[in-house]
Amino acid sequence: MDNLTLLALDTSTEACSVALLYKGEKTSLDEFAQRTHTQRILPMVDTLLAQSGIGLKQVDALVFGRGPGSFTGVRVGAGIAQGLALGANLPVIPISNLTAMAQAAYEKQGVEKVLSAIDARMNEVYFSQLSAQKVQLDVGEFLDWQLLCPEQVLSPESVVAQLGQLTDGWKTVGTGWSAYPQLTAIAVGRETDIVLPSAQYMLSLAQLKWLQKQTISALEIEPTYLRNEVTWKKLPGRE
Repeated sequence: MDNLTLLALDTSTEACSVALLYKGEKTSLDEFAQRTHTQRILPMVDTLLAQSGIGLKQVDALVFGRGPGSFTGVRVGAGIAQGLALGANLPVIPISNLTAMAQAAYEKQGVEKVLSAIDARMNEVYFSQLSAQKVQLDVGEFLDWQLLCPEQVLSPESVVAQLGQLTDGWKTVGTGWSAYPQLTAIAVGRETDIVLPSAQYMLSLAQLKWLQKQTISALEIEPTYLRNEVTWKKLPGRE
């Protein structure tokens, strides 16, 4: 796996991040760039590649945060990823932002049961409940995440109802838990310091997908909004 080179980027939330896996080492850049993603993301990509002394065409695959997140941020990330991948003829690996935060909780704190929620505004959150599982491949063991429910956009009340009585061991990640009192109550004693997704935690997830041959072409990129009934009306050229 030391010969695999992956470039990851994410603009789906207030965070703006890029990360590189090169010669078995990970490097990353993270900024809080609310409303300036379009100005910051490409210079950050250029900086990271230059620091490692490689060009985009030496990358094996492009990884991007497919959402959910802010409508504009998800669109920006998908568009940038598509442009870069088309220009360099790279395969693409989409990664869920909710799962990326779960991976961060595992890598930083060893957490294997994660409640992930991003504030979706309008009294809703993007939500998933994930459990870590080990995947054994010829080249070694990897961590993957099982979705215990589909990624959803829910009201705080619906999240509370869906979770019912939680057992021990669950931890929370994301901005959703502090945004609404009902969810803050659930998070008490379960908090982590992971509030926003970062591209660096998408790299491990992308390694597994690469080995499982789960890549797509740039033309197959589809952002994950979850609020399809809202965003569909806003896409250009659609009535």
